[in-house]
Amino acid sequence: MEIPYTVEPRQDTGLYNAKVGIWLFLASEVMLFGALFSTYILLRVSQPDGYWPHGWLNVPVGTANTIVLITSSITTVMAWAACKMNQFGKFKFFHACTILLACTFVGIKSYEYHDKFVHYEIALNDGKFADGHMVKNSLKAEDGGGYSGYVVISGHEVEYRTNLFNLKTTEARAEAKKGHEEIKIEGANIKSMSNYGPWHHPYTAIYFTLTGLHALHVIGGALVIGFLWGPGAKLWKTDPERFTNRIEISGLFWHFVDLVWIFLFPVLYLL
Repeated sequence: MEIPYTVEPRQDTGLYNAKVGIWLFLASEVMLFGALFSTYILLRVSQPDGYWPHGWLNVPVGTANTIVLITSSITTVMAWAACKMNQFGKFKFFHACTILLACTFVGIKSYEYHDKFVHYEIALNDGKFADGHMVKNSLKAEDGGGYSGYVVISGHEVEYRTNLFNLKTTEARAEAKKGHEEIKIEGANIKSMSNYGPWHHPYTAIYFTLTGLHALHVIGGALVIGFLWGPGAKLWKTDPERFTNRIEISGLFWHFVDLVWIFLFPVLYLL
């Protein structure tokens, strides 16, 4: 049985079936990310002035990843245009570029995630805090509570008797973060410690949720594009117009992924 409207447009919508389907799917995606962005806004506006973290993310790295993703959108358009012009070789080249750029984006994001999981905030018994990247950790939890051993971090010690993201002004945070050296902290002096994972603060929770979900979309889109570049490209020999439509559909999804990041970058990295 032949499925109708796989190439020619439907009379009621003016679109072929796959394009109708992808637009309905993207509408549901807008609602999903819209709910998460709304959550971010509510979390942020509910915080007292000066209590929302700023400067926890590496802006140059985020900018580089933005350029990578925007470039991948250009290459996927070029791949679709090559199909429209019956230039299969150019399609293979541009789609390969898209896959490589997607892998680059995920690689950079993995680097950012690793940086957060090795970045610790350590509460000391005297009310101070130490903040920095873990260099060495020989801590062992004691049965009666507390720690034995020591940790070495590359960071700074905060003199204020509050944690780093509760310093009430940007100037106070900047003053507290002056100096960056290796600090050895004995386990007996440690009250508690936590890395900058999703559990550390509402900001890191929404950061990992939004960027993690977006990264899953990037990986999923890259898998589809990879299939169309590889085994799926066999359709080009039997039905090039239908194959071109598939490239267009995958491209629409990829542009949506790119658009979501264009919102994520300024919201999480710059504001």
